[in-house]
Amino acid sequence: MCGIAGIFEVGNSERNAASLRKMMSSIEHRGPDACGVFTDAGVALGHRRLKIIDLSEAGAQPMTFGDFTVVYNGESYNFNDLRRELQGLGHTFVGHSDTEVLLHAYDAWGMEGLERLEGMFAFALWDAGRKKLILVRDRLGIKPLFYHWDNGRLLFGSEIKTILAVAGTDRDVDQQALSEYLWYGNAFEDRTIFRSIRSLLPGHRLILENGRMQIGPWWKVEEWLANGLTGGNREDVADAVREKLDAAVERQLVADVPVCIFLSGGVDSSSIAASAAIASGRSLTSYAVGFDFAGGVNELPRARRVADELGLDHHELHVNGAALQEVVSALVESHDEPFADAANIPLYLLARELSGTVKVALQGDGGDEMFAGYRRYALLRNYRYWKLWPRLFNRALLKFAGSRGRRLARLGVAAGNSDPAMRMALLLTMETLDDPPIRMLGDNARRIIERETDPFRAFRRCADRFAGYDEVQQMLLTDMHLQLPSQFLPKVDRATMAHGLETRVPLLDDRVAALAVTLPSHFKVAHEGKKIALRDACRGRLPDEILDGPKTGFGVPYGEWIRDALHEFARQRILDERFVERFGFDRPRLQRALEEHRTHRRERGFLLWKLLNLSIWSARYLY
Repeated sequence: MCGIAGIFEVGNSERNAASLRKMMSSIEHRGPDACGVFTDAGVALGHRRLKIIDLSEAGAQPMTFGDFTVVYNGESYNFNDLRRELQGLGHTFVGHSDTEVLLHAYDAWGMEGLERLEGMFAFALWDAGRKKLILVRDRLGIKPLFYHWDNGRLLFGSEIKTILAVAGTDRDVDQQALSEYLWYGNAFEDRTIFRSIRSLLPGHRLILENGRMQIGPWWKVEEWLANGLTGGNREDVADAVREKLDAAVERQLVADVPVCIFLSGGVDSSSIAASAAIASGRSLTSYAVGFDFAGGVNELPRARRVADELGLDHHELHVNGAALQEVVSALVESHDEPFADAANIPLYLLARELSGTVKVALQGDGGDEMFAGYRRYALLRNYRYWKLWPRLFNRALLKFAGSRGRRLARLGVAAGNSDPAMRMALLLTMETLDDPPIRMLGDNARRIIERETDPFRAFRRCADRFAGYDEVQQMLLTDMHLQLPSQFLPKVDRATMAHGLETRVPLLDDRVAALAVTLPSHFKVAHEGKKIALRDACRGRLPDEILDGPKTGFGVPYGEWIRDALHEFARQRILDERFVERFGFDRPRLQRALEEHRTHRRERGFLLWKLLNLSIWSARYLY
């Protein structure tokens, strides 16, 4: 795992080199072990190294082979298979890194060779002979890659801050991204909060040649959907999932440094631990963590039960959430844009606690999206009933049933919406059409954002693209295309890489994901529960109380913080005059929302948490 950055601009080699130094300095945290640069006519490539595979200088980057030079962030899990195939063609290798295999694959097979990589990666390859620069991002968007293109000049890097480090980068806000953030807590597709900076989409590549830039997909999920499991019963499916997961974990254990497991005691991380215990043949180290703000949820006993069952060398960490203001502000710096998934806080604190002692960890992200672990999938399984949800009943719940009734009313309206795009979008936010977040804006600002943006645009595209699938499958595919690369995977990458820690996610391994997305929905969610295929695959390996227990997670009580520990801080930030004027918010409405939330008259936690993060970001990046 590393950090990369680069510039392409013909005729400005000296300026490129100076700019690259600033870019590399901004992401030292991603690769504290080494730093390397490469310059050629019009191109400058930089690399921050976190030594994981081939710790020698033979694995150093930028790496050159013939006319080809690459800076690479991530891991290719099938590199040993490709290496053997290339050796059969006569290729010889200096070291044993996956980066060197990438260069030889391009030499042997051209662009097709790059498409054969399986793993999590983002890289830039300079083909000096053809004067071609190629940027590539992995299929699911596990590793990040951002770029800025302006009048023949390309800036790119693993984090937005690499681009902002170069003077003159436009910091105007993207209105569509802002609209999406106010609804969901993050932007979607290729948008960032900065109008001039884009994220290279998962499964896409950017090619710059002869002064022209082209961006397009090198992979689409339809390739997996066309070659899925065509038959079988639950036992067959369980066997297939078990086989793929075992193979994925085995190849993701490959490293020249110790690999540990983040163990929560839930089905996802426990399934990975079970496969790892079998694949390694030795006692692996696992970590479980307890937080002082877990909202009453304590996963340590469950994690301990799994570790004992599997014979892991288990460690428990206890982390407190002191100095919350500093942690929230630090995470805004890590993301470089407003980001409202508070689950990044415990992950950030865990990574900070282990900083310097652990370099690689396996964890369970992706299991919910691959195998249907969220409540919304169970709701959509019964869509034919929810679409009959009576609006009269909804009004009664809102008026008389308290917070639980309001929540049920929100879910009922969302799950029963006849428009698939709106249905999926509303299931992914606590905001509602009756009380949209843009009501916090003043009249003029609200009219502008209503006229110029559509917060449901990304969901409309997914609804059209996956229209041929049932409601559950449509939601799963949409989550894979929107939620994973825009919310959950950035959360993992920024929170852990802020402390130089690589996280691998075996449940998003290409071969596991290729099977999971094609499984019919009844193998994932049915009357007996969620994640059926994954639970079946682990039956006999893990205790039944783990497999059949309720889904839990770190409860990050940001709503309570805004009422209590963070109230004054949040109030000052949200009502800051510069913030209110910059975005056109209506100050009395903001004051009313803060007071309603503080006095429990109305739950406004999610809205205020988004506004708090937006305000912190604005003060750091806009004025």
